[in-house]
Amino acid sequence: MSLTQLSRSIEGLVAIVTGAGSGMGAATAKLFADQGAKVAALDINEVGVNEAVAEITTAGKTAKAWTLDLADGDAIARVFGDIADHFGGIDLLINNAGISIPAPIDRDGYDDAWDKSLAVLLTAQQRAIRIALPYLRQSANPRIVNIASTEGLGATKGGSPYTAAKHGVIGLTRSLAVELGGEGITVNCICPGPIKTGMTAGIPDEQKQVFARRRVALKRYAEPEEVAHGTLNFCLPSASFMTGAALPVDGGLTIKNA
Repeated sequence: MSLTQLSRSIEGLVAIVTGAGSGMGAATAKLFADQGAKVAALDINEVGVNEAVAEITTAGKTAKAWTLDLADGDAIARVFGDIADHFGGIDLLINNAGISIPAPIDRDGYDDAWDKSLAVLLTAQQRAIRIALPYLRQSANPRIVNIASTEGLGATKGGSPYTAAKHGVIGLTRSLAVELGGEGITVNCICPGPIKTGMTAGIPDEQKQVFARRRVALKRYAEPEEVAHGTLNFCLPSASFMTGAALPVDGGLTIKNA
């Protein structure tokens, strides 16, 4: 006889993961598949997303790849409709896709960096949510998790388009948590810190080690799967009273003063 009532299983739920062709998105897709979800893996990188899905299906789990440019609202609507038809609905939406464009305020091309950053990091998230809503409203376990960043809780010089977009993701999350809460749809956000992904691959290992020793309480960069587990926690049926949260998964970066 169980002493508890709330499930910690996502078995059989349909999960959309954007940016699933690499890094945190691929790790999230694989983790959710391991936990029994039916994973719709989306990425603009056709090769990367197909490789991630091949790894999942070879392991006997359920996933299908879609190539998608999240800057294209019509394409989002078409792909989400295909996903719902293929899997029979949508339960979990993980807005993970991202880009990072260094952009000092006075450099040439700043406006392009601003437009591209907000289009992919913020506008695409609200579009995906709006398009997914009719399907989520039919789910018994509707969950939205937006991936922000510790840049949404602070700032680093030379990256204001990225920082502004990530602050916007947290604001979007909080506002929609209030707006959709009455329908039982939870909306939460993960704020990753220093992670070993494609975005940080260009940083020399020595610089990573110096940064981690100085700024991160755990003294290291995280593996993508460590972030994915934070995302999974927000999607569990047992997480039904968690909404509007912005959870740092940052090894203690945001709480370390010295």
